[in-house]
Amino acid sequence: MVDVADRPAAPAKTGKPGRGGGRRNVPWRERVREPAAGLLFVLPMLVLFVVFRFVPAFGAVGMSFTDYKISGEFDIVGVDNYTRLLNDPVFASSLKATLLYSAIYVPLTVLIALGTALLLNSVLWGRGLFRRALFLPYVTSFVLAGIIWRWVYELDGLINGLLAKVSLGPIDFLGETTLVLPSLAVVSAWKGFGYSMLILLAGLKSIPGSYLEAARVDGASAWQRFRRIVLPLLRPALFFVIVIETIGAFQVFDTIYVMTGGGPVRASYTLVFGLFDQGFRFFDFGYAATMGVVLFIIILVVSLIQRLFLDRDNT
Repeated sequence: MVDVADRPAAPAKTGKPGRGGGRRNVPWRERVREPAAGLLFVLPMLVLFVVFRFVPAFGAVGMSFTDYKISGEFDIVGVDNYTRLLNDPVFASSLKATLLYSAIYVPLTVLIALGTALLLNSVLWGRGLFRRALFLPYVTSFVLAGIIWRWVYELDGLINGLLAKVSLGPIDFLGETTLVLPSLAVVSAWKGFGYSMLILLAGLKSIPGSYLEAARVDGASAWQRFRRIVLPLLRPALFFVIVIETIGAFQVFDTIYVMTGGGPVRASYTLVFGLFDQGFRFFDFGYAATMGVVLFIIILVVSLIQRLFLDRDNT
């Protein structure tokens, strides 16, 4: 029998950090050094985000309850701007135009982005070249793209020139109230699908090839593999793409400003274009801020509805 006194003594505790409670003996300066260093790295971007995002957002909310003038003077008007907005037929028509444009643009852009991503994922050579070529419109200036497409849509432009070859047309794409929004949605989809394409392509790359190979061995067709394997695993990326494209559709301005100016007969007069008019044409800053706040609420509600129906697994 071994006597307790003959047993080796336990090692003395040191102040070095380790498992258990050794970290308690570390000076507080050393404990906060690493978090403080991380905070210093993100601090410049955090300051910019607060100054140019949060401060203007809260300022717009406060301005929406005033009749702010360009001179800097203002009076508190309460909810008068919101009451005026609800009774404004121009706001109602601009909301209708925005919803119709979004209903055309978002599915069109997502389908083009998904189709091109699937094609790029199956390309065996020259993938980088095709990816750069398809992404090129995204980095093109909206003003330049609008000017080019306005020429394409003109009565003596490229499309009507081709239609004349087969004794059709001419069609006034930007002058017809029923055609202007689909025509603008095509331009915006051509301009903006590249970013969503890269997001979906990254999602496709994350799908294990063994899943598709096993399904192919089991006799699944290409459509069955896409529906049963690719689409479910691509769901998070697809949800992200739909949300950001919807937000972009509700904020459309550049294409309309360059190509139609809100016409014809306010058929392409969207919410952001109306906000621009109220703020920088009529200098009614309080009412423009009210339109901005309402637009934010609409986008938030639509995004939550999309999350409810498209991202149920993570909700």
